[in-house]
Formats: sequence, structure tokens, C-alpha cells
Amino acid sequence: PLETNKTAFHRSQTLGYRNGYAIVRRPTVGIGGDRLQFNQLSQAELDELANKAPVLTYGQPKQAPPADFIPAHVAFDKKVLKFDAYFQEDVPMSTEEHYRIRQVNIYYYLEDDSMSVIEPVVENSGIPQGKLIKRQRLAKNDRGDHYHWKDLNRGINITIYGKTFRIVDCDRFTQVFLESQGIELNPPEKMALDPYTELRKQPLRKYVTPSDFDQLKQFLTFDKQVLRFYAIWDDTDSMYGECRTYVIHYYLMDDTVEIREVHERNDGRDPFPLLMNRQRMPKVLVENAKNFPQCVLEISDQEVLEWFTAKDFIVGKSLTILGRTFFIYDCDPFTRRYYKEKFGIADLPRIDVSKQEPPPVKQELPPYNGYGLVEDSAQNCFALIPKAPKKDIIKMLVNDNKVLRYLAALESPIPEDKDRRFVFSYFLATDMISIFEPPVRNSGIIGGKYLGRTKVVKPYSTVDNPIYYGPSDFFIGAVIEVFGHRFIILDTDEYVLKYMESNAAQYSPEALASIQNHVQKREAPAPESESKQTEKDPGVQELEALIDTIQKQLKDHSCKENMHEAFQIYDKEASGYVDREMFFKICESLNVPIDDSLVKELIRLCSHGEGKINYYNFVRAFSN
Repeated sequence: PLETNKTAFHRSQTLGYRNGYAIVRRPTVGIGGDRLQFNQLSQAELDELANKAPVLTYGQPKQAPPADFIPAHVAFDKKVLKFDAYFQEDVPMSTEEHYRIRQVNIYYYLEDDSMSVIEPVVENSGIPQGKLIKRQRLAKNDRGDHYHWKDLNRGINITIYGKTFRIVDCDRFTQVFLESQGIELNPPEKMALDPYTELRKQPLRKYVTPSDFDQLKQFLTFDKQVLRFYAIWDDTDSMYGECRTYVIHYYLMDDTVEIREVHERNDGRDPFPLLMNRQRMPKVLVENAKNFPQCVLEISDQEVLEWFTAKDFIVGKSLTILGRTFFIYDCDPFTRRYYKEKFGIADLPRIDVSKQEPPPVKQELPPYNGYGLVEDSAQNCFALIPKAPKKDIIKMLVNDNKVLRYLAALESPIPEDKDRRFVFSYFLATDMISIFEPPVRNSGIIGGKYLGRTKVVKPYSTVDNPIYYGPSDFFIGAVIEVFGHRFIILDTDEYVLKYMESNAAQYSPEALASIQNHVQKREAPAPESESKQTEKDPGVQELEALIDTIQKQLKDHSCKENMHEAFQIYDKEASGYVDREMFFKICESLNVPIDDSLVKELIRLCSHGEGKINYYNFVRAFSN
């Protein structure tokens, strides 16, 4: 409310001076000395308040991001609480026990709050044991509530499906987990024991039997103890018989024998596991039982004088069971220990019964029948469906379309055959030979193909290791025998000489010299003493025409100068001829294109005699 009797309306001084400097003061009171409704704190208090409230300086703080949500099946995966418990079961129809204590393990799965009850299996208990209650959420009461881990503790009873379980203890993980959740655990209790089970643990009463053999004692002493022997049955003497392996089991608890088959992969036999079922095997029968049909004979102690026992099964010995003779060659380590302790036999070495494979039979080819090639005929012996012999592909590619041709005469006592001529074609790609006889008019002999393309075997070579004619066997004067016919090589073509010179390592020096001499004699011009020749001579006309052609094509060649002087230096007798070897050296030094086809033909026309070349005509082709 507004004051009407107020008389003072002065304002507080807000400006002052200190040390000559103007200072602004905050008003402490309002107009007329009234109390201010704000700024009642001192400057120090305001500063302290500002420091304590960072919101005034930095604004509203940002909220921290919420923590990541982890579902229970991830947080508690594979985390299980284990409790040891028991329950009491009544036994109404028994004189030895009135109730039974059954020990169980209760598992609580934290990931989905499910529970399961497992009873450990006790040997020879006669009670179906194992999983009593499968994993599920168990009801706690009639209202539909389920058991939670908070409801479990040591020293309490829980009822599940009408059975009351007493929890006596838990494992270490369960104890740590419950204590971390703030649950105070009760002290552990002692597990209750089953009185009948404890009674059975007491030592049995000892009975004195009149007989040394006690079948019950044997059963209890040797229960689950089996002697294992490895044996073979060799039936290779009979038709379609074989050597098969078996495993013989001898059960010490009742002296029974079992024979099992050993199957191997892809052996082609039906997978029958047993050759003989487990039974007692008689060793010696009485006289009457021997004549009685055993297929209807009931074997008992009255029909048997002696049974098979453990001492009859010895490694390295044979024994007959049901008409089959088995040879024992090995046993397992338990059997060796038993024989050492029982019979004092310490050494039972393994016997090697593996049969060594016979040496491979050498494959012999049948004798050659004379049809086709030997290699081609041998392919019928290697496979049911024969394949062509392998060829040397590289040789075929290198020598493709390379043929050596020779002129031959037939060596025959018949007069009509003396004038017959044959052309031998040797194919370097396949080492085959073909023979062609040029037809001669009015000779009375039909010419044409004399021998198709084939390999020719040398005489005196064996059928098992045939030796065929090769390029080195063909030279001037050589005798080639082809299937009983003898031919003499008379002449060759120019390609043969080129091939022999480029592959001189394949030929003997005599064969190469015979071809060279023959070609030189054939190409040498007729000797003439006079220098003048008539223009009607066709050889001279051919030479002059070739010289004119070379002059036109090689007129700009740089080797024309001083060529004649270079040949005269080595022709000391001024005969106009130089050696063939020296001629090519001079041409190489003068850069003469001797590889040119025209130049080669000129050299052929200028050749004279044995190894001599007329360089006069040769130099004319390179002069103006």
C-alpha cells in the first residue's frame, strides 16, 4: 500500500571520489531511506554466489547422455546360479528302506529367470535319473507368481510341483552374486545322506564256499574286462578265397568269445559287424556229441569236455573256431598286461602278417606282325582303346614343309630295271620317306607312287628296337634298302646341300663332301681354252643377261670401287680364278650382297672346276 504520511523523499548518493578518482556506488537504500526489494546482498556475497552458480556464467548445463540399455539376455548371458538341494521320497513297499534321500542340483538362469532341476546319475541305482524338471519358469504360488533369485537362499525349503526341496548350499559364484545384491545368505547346511546307499557302501560279508571257483566272484572281479586279439583267416587256398582280418574278444567275466569283422573302405562287403555272436566256445566235445548234428545240438557241460579259456589265445599261435583256423598276430596293451600278471608271459611281440606285393610283371609286347609302324601297333597293347603315338610337336613346327629330295636308281639284276629312276622324298618333320617313279613313255612300266609316306627300317635292326633311316644316311653313292629293294642315291637338289651345310653336325664329313663335289661338278661350265665364245651359246647369253640385270638393280651399290684390284691381289698367277673360300671372304669385306638371289645365280654361273670361281665375269656385274 502506498504510504501517505511519508515526508522524506531524498535519494542515496551513488557517486563518490577516492584518491581523485570517481567511483560508482550501489544504492543501499531506496528513496527516503526505504528498504530495497532486491540487491540486498553485498558485493562479496554476490561474487561468491556467482562463483557457486556456474549457470549464471555458462548457462544451463547440457544433460549427460543416458546410459546404454543392456538387455537381460546379454548382461546375464551364461550366468547361472547353482544350489545344492535334496528331497525325501517315500518307499512304501520295501523292507530294507522306508524313505529315500535324492540329491539334486537346482540351476537358476539369470538371463530369463528360468530354473531346472538335475539329479546326478548314480551307477547301479535302479532309478531313472538325470533331468527331473526341464528348464522353465516355475510357479511359486497359486496367484501366478514365479520364483525369483531373491526367493532363493541357503537353509530354506521351496516347493516345486508338489515336491519340497531343501536347499543346503550353493557354489562360489552364486554366493558372490547374492551378496553383491544385498541378500544375506544363511549358513550352509550338511547334505543329507541316503541311509540305504550308505548301507550298500559297507563291506560285504565274506562267505566260505566249498568250491574254488565262484561264478559271482568272477563276474564282480572281471566285469568290463575284455581281452582283445587281432587275427587273420587265410583262405587263399580255396577258390575265390582271400586273407581277411578279424578282432577276437574274450570276456573274462563269463569266458565267452566274440569274433568281429574288420571292414575297410570300399571293400565291397556288406557291413555285418559280427562273424560270431558272443558265446562260450567248446574246445573238446564228448564222443557222442561229435557224431550228433551240431546244428540242433544244445551245447552244455554234458556235451563238452573242455571249453576255450584265456590260456588258449596266445599271440603267434593258431586256433580253430567253428571250422575256421584263425592266426593271432597281435593284441592290445591290456591283454599284454593280463598275460604278464596271470600267466607270466612278458613278451608278446606283434607278428608281421602283411604280404609283400609281388614284383611288377614286365609288360612284354607281342612280336611285330609287319603291318603299320611298330610304335602304332604297340599302342594296341597299352590301352583297350588305342591312342595315336605321341609326336614331337617342336620338331614338326621347326621342320614343317622341309623336304629333302634325292634321285636314286634301283639295284636289280633285271635289265629292264637298270634305267628306272626314282625320286626319294625325306620329310624332316616326321622322318618319313616316300618314293615316286617318274613315268617314262614307252618303257612298259607304269610310273607314279612307288611307296607311300612311311618310316623305313634299316636292315639288320631288331623288331623290338627298330632303327629308321635318317637324313645322315642319304648321300651320293649311299645304298638304301627299302623292304628288300636296294636303291643307290645318284643325285640331289640344291636344298639338300643347303640343309647339310647348315646342319653339318648331323652328317659325316665324307657324306657332306660327296654332295658338295657332286653339285660342283654338275654346276661347273664346260672348260674352254679360247676366250671368245659365240653369241649363240645359251650359257653365255644367260650370263650376259644376268650381268645386265644386276647392273641395273645394283648400280648404286657402294662396293663397286677397287673390286677388281681386291681379287687380283689374291690371284697371283693372273688366271682370273680364286678359291671359293677366299672369294666369299673378299665379297664379305667389300659388302657384296651375296645373299641376293641374283648374286647367288651369278656365283653359280661363274663357278669353274673344283672350288674355283671366275671373278672377271663377276666383277663385270658391278662395273659401270
